Amino acid sequence: MRTFVLLAASLCALGCATPHARTAAAPSLENVQSVAIPEYGSERGIEWTGSREDYVAAQTDQRFVLEQFTYQSDGLTVGAYLYRPRVRPAHRLPVIVFNRGSITWPHGFVGQILIPLHRYAEAGYIVVAPQYRGSNGWQGRDEAGGADLHDLMNIVPQIGRIPGADPTHLYLAGESRGGAMVFMALRDGFPARAAAEWGGFTDLGPLIAEGGPQARYAPMLWPDLDQRREEVVSSRSVMFWADKINAPVLIMHGGADEDIPAEQSRQLDAELTRLGKVHQFLVFDGEQHVIGGKGAERDAAVVAWFRRFQ
Repeated sequence: MRTFVLLAASLCALGCATPHARTAAAPSLENVQSVAIPEYGSERGIEWTGSREDYVAAQTDQRFVLEQFTYQSDGLTVGAYLYRPRVRPAHRLPVIVFNRGSITWPHGFVGQILIPLHRYAEAGYIVVAPQYRGSNGWQGRDEAGGADLHDLMNIVPQIGRIPGADPTHLYLAGESRGGAMVFMALRDGFPARAAAEWGGFTDLGPLIAEGGPQARYAPMLWPDLDQRREEVVSSRSVMFWADKINAPVLIMHGGADEDIPAEQSRQLDAELTRLGKVHQFLVFDGEQHVIGGKGAERDAAVVAWFRRFQ
């Protein structure tokens, strides 16, 4: 990443006794690099995110650029994707912090999130997507809502370093595991004006219990699960602390989701209603996990929700 730029000495060389005060330049993002976009169908999961036509449209749109940068989180070097206008905008743009699904991606996951990032950028947002520790060669180990949550929280100071970004207008979005990350970040005070998630789990317990749809993945994430199951479940499940969700949140789910049953979101909808929390709940009938078959409708709903809370 680029180093901090200190201008004090050079300003004095130009004349310290000037009538107008001069300020130091804002620090820049570190290790900014362009990211190669994979071809459609070349990576597992791309076809779930949208059509080839939508993907190629995003891949070839020269108005935007896809980059990655690194930052420090708990003493570890971690990274995030950045999708922004190629030309710096005339005014600052709001920022969506996008939280991907799944667990560790050793070689990155840009193909799986390119289409929604492109849609958000067309709607006037800069998008930042934390990669979480352990993915794409970055340091640390992913715990799906453990210390890796800090990588999401620690992205906030980086927003002000992005040219053209407005750090006072932040929004959270997330799919699947990323939806649960959205809830945890809101609980811990992430300064989002509003949030949207789809396909996220709200009660981890039944999902990783014996015979549950995610039970086979649990030992990989939490090798000591038998010793601390209660803590793992309660700390990651919004149903245990829904009272702490104080930002307006849009909850979406595929009605035919076999990975995370839609009943999980229905239960949260009922609890947030009971608590009087500002939220909206949408079910996409017939859709599977992450609502890929109606991705354009899903992403339009996200944008419309965020614009309500500008």
